[in-house]
Order: sequence, then structure tokens, then C-alpha cells
Amino acid sequence: MAGRGEFDLIADLFAPLTSSTPAALGLKDDAAVFSVPEGFDLVTTVDAMVEDVHFFPADAANLVARKLLRVNLSDLAAMGAKPIGYLLTLVRPSTVGEDWLQRFAHGLAADQRTFNIGLLGGDTVSTAGPLVLSLTALGQVAAGKSLLRSGANPGDTIYVSGTIGDAGLGLALVQDPEGQGFDNVSRDDRNALVARLQCPEPRLELGQALAGVATAAVDISDGLVADLAHIASASDVGMKLVLSDVPVSDAAARIVGTDENSRLKLIAGGEDYELAFTAPESAASRIRKISKDLELSITPIGTVTAEKIIEVRGQNGDSLPVTSSGWTHF
Repeated sequence: MAGRGEFDLIADLFAPLTSSTPAALGLKDDAAVFSVPEGFDLVTTVDAMVEDVHFFPADAANLVARKLLRVNLSDLAAMGAKPIGYLLTLVRPSTVGEDWLQRFAHGLAADQRTFNIGLLGGDTVSTAGPLVLSLTALGQVAAGKSLLRSGANPGDTIYVSGTIGDAGLGLALVQDPEGQGFDNVSRDDRNALVARLQCPEPRLELGQALAGVATAAVDISDGLVADLAHIASASDVGMKLVLSDVPVSDAAARIVGTDENSRLKLIAGGEDYELAFTAPESAASRIRKISKDLELSITPIGTVTAEKIIEVRGQNGDSLPVTSSGWTHF
């Protein structure tokens, strides 16, 4: 690798990120050492991002770092966990210089302050291929209280936080800013949609508040329909969604309008990182209170069914064909 050696870069750029995590031992040892408090379970998750697959070479390094951390924190949110820290692996080609790494580390530092976590350790290696980033996030949850995908029951209401489809539109705007339907998009709408793609908001407070309330939960990374299908499969149930009930932002609504085919494509897009969850009807008042307390919209969008199919109903009550269920990794 060009420039300084691995250990100099680690000492200068990444060791400072461990200042709030004594368990990292200043990155001077081979592993971190920490204890989970009695009465808690350890929750772990890992996600990787590959250049030209999950982000573009022109993307700002600090935003790449923040997205990498936030998509993992979103997985913890879906389990109802509170973050503890994270491990980082950089697989770095020679084309990625120290200036890029400095901006990347600054992005991590900014979000460490936001989410009150720190770096625990990791690894750096060189490659002749593209830049590959992998992050493992660790969290804790009260013993036996993790939100799982396997607890949904027929008759439960399906809810979703925030709005759906913004990140998919943001990606389309980045890939083809002058594409069909984008000619009259305002600068504010464009910036808002791209921001949802590049810097998602993990719903950590919501996930923790849903402990004992939700019967199942998932974060929306692959697309609303695809991720609800994960709950359906794990819970051995079906899902009936009402398309018009799925919340979309004002910016998205101005682009797609009310056309049902356009709305179907919108909810199939991924990377919104909102939470979708199920809960019994008896929990409706508690969910409204959580929504008010967090100042976060939570919308009922359908019902869990005993019939093991995923169905999206249109304005006239007809079943709509879902031609694209969402992102697949292979």
C-alpha cells in the first residue's frame, strides 16, 4: 500500500475512535475484552458494503462511513437492542488514499457522538479489487426480550415507521438524475431523497420501545414486501397489505402520484431502514403513545393472516401483482 504503513494509519485514524470504549484496549491487542451486564443478552450483526455495488466511487467518504455504521445499527434496532460498539474491516485498494481514509474516519467519529458508541477493533488489508468495507455491530438487550421475526400471529396489525420508498427514488436520482419523472423534481426534494439513501436513520429508540409490545420486527433494507416476507416465513403466516395505507413522503408523492403501479415499485425499493413490525390489536394505544413520545410516525398498513401468502390490495380491494419483491443479494 502506498503511503504510511498499516499500524501508523491505525494509530492516527482509528485508535482515537476507541476513546469511549475502554474494552478496545487502544487497539494495542489482538481483541477487545468486555462483559455484558448480568440480565442482558449480547446481540451481534454484520453488514458489508462493496464499492460500485452498495456505494459509488464518487460518494463522500464520510457519508459512506456513516451509512456503513447506520445500516448495522438498524439491524440492532430491529432486535430492540441498545448499541455497545462495533468492529471494522477495511479491504483497501491502492487507489484509496489517506485523505479518503481521514474523511471516512471523521464520518465514523461524527456518528459515534450521535449514537454514543465507539470502535472496539477490526482489521485492515490490501486488495487488487474494489474497496470492501465490513462492520460488525454489538448491542445488548434484556435477557429473552429480543424482537424476533418469528412471533407474528394471525390477526396482528402490521405497522411501519416513517415513510417508504425515499431511498429507492434517491438511488434512481443518483443513477439517472434526468430520468423519466425527474425533470420537474425540485432541488429540495432531490436533496431530501438522496439524503435518505446516503445517510439513513436507524430507529434505535423505536426498537427499544417495542420490547414487550411488538410480536415480530424487521428493518426495511431489501424492500417492504421482501422484508415482511421474512417475518411471514419465520412466523409461518401470511401478510395482507393495503397499498394506499403505506406512508410515502411528500417528495415521493410528488414524483409517483397515485398511480398504483408506480406505488408498487416504490414499496419494493430497499434501503429505507425503517422498522416494520407486527402487534396485536390490543397494543394499538401503546403504539400511538410510542409514536407521540418519539415524534415519529407509525402507520398501520395491513394485517397478518393465517393464509401463507403475501398480498397487496389496491384501491378497489383487488389483489395487485407484485412483480418485484425487492433487492436480492445474489
